[in-house]
Amino acid sequence: MLVIYALSEGTKRHNRLQREVEGISQKMLTKTLRSLERDGLIRREVYPVVPPKVEYSLTPLGESLIGILTELCKWAEEHIEEVEAARADYDAR
Repeated sequence: MLVIYALSEGTKRHNRLQREVEGISQKMLTKTLRSLERDGLIRREVYPVVPPKVEYSLTPLGESLIGILTELCKWAEEHIEEVEAARADYDAR
C-alpha cells in the first residue's frame, strides 16, 4: 500500500521510492515492485541508457486504488492515538 501511495504522486525511480517508503529494504522493495507489476498495478519502464534508468508508475488499475488508500490513510491519521493506546495496553500485559 505504501508503494502505491508513493506512486500516486507520479512516476518515480527505485531510489526515490526507497527513501519515501521508510524502513523498507532494497530487496523487499524490489520484491514488492515485481509483485505489483505482475498484478497489473504498476508499470516498469526501462530506458536503454548507461547506467540503466528504470521508472515506476501506476497503471489505470493501480490508479483506481488511490481513493481507497487516501481514505485508509485518513482513517489511520484520525485513529492513531487509539491504535497507540491499544498497543500500549497490549504491551503492558
